[in-house]
Amino acid sequence: MQVPGKPGGRCYTLSVTKRSTMIELQSITRTYDTGSEQVHALKGVNLKINRGEYVAIMGASGSGKSTMMSIVGCLDKPTSGIYRFDDHEIQTLTEDELAEIRNRKIGFVFQQFNLLPRMSALENVMLPLVYAGVKPDERVARAEKTLRLVGLGDRMNHRPNQLSGGQQQRVSIARALINEPDLLLADEPTGALDSHTSAEIMTLLEELHTGGMTVILVTHELDIANYAKRLVRLKDGNIISDAPTRVSGGV
Repeated sequence: MQVPGKPGGRCYTLSVTKRSTMIELQSITRTYDTGSEQVHALKGVNLKINRGEYVAIMGASGSGKSTMMSIVGCLDKPTSGIYRFDDHEIQTLTEDELAEIRNRKIGFVFQQFNLLPRMSALENVMLPLVYAGVKPDERVARAEKTLRLVGLGDRMNHRPNQLSGGQQQRVSIARALINEPDLLLADEPTGALDSHTSAEIMTLLEELHTGGMTVILVTHELDIANYAKRLVRLKDGNIISDAPTRVSGGV
């Protein structure tokens, strides 16, 4: 499926998968033992997300949204409950099996761009392919294609300090997409950007979703959450609402 960008702009070509349940959380709890007390970050959360959905998870600091993202992204395991991702019961997997899922099926975008300063945009995007053992010629071809996908075809050889904040975030999105993941997890992706650049990044995520990508966005800002199609609100480790967003395509 091809999704056109702005007139005269780029197109996004992604495979569209049959709509089915990708993520299922059943009675998920996560408790952290700090030594002096136990912190209950999640308290019996239930949630289903289908392939192809664009979901925002929103809540104040301490609401449990970052903990939920860590569990959904297979970076952490629940204390109790069942988490199914693509028919895998995550809590039963080994660390190596979890790493395989993260590397092959999930792309991560964070508030901080986490780019290596001495490497070009192209080299930063190629890194996951280096770890995956992909041959050099294929690494370059795939990284160039993905950078063009996010609108940075003319910035491939620039280092991070030669790019704007928005361009650096586009590089980090390209790096997240390079292994063609099933799921894109974006944790406060506009937190370090101004409002104009934030709108550009959110438009890019919206276009990727329209092209078939499953996107989960974690944010504490309503105007950013409203770019998604569904809004899940967390408070004190519980889901307090789950409904379509009031505004489609941002504000």
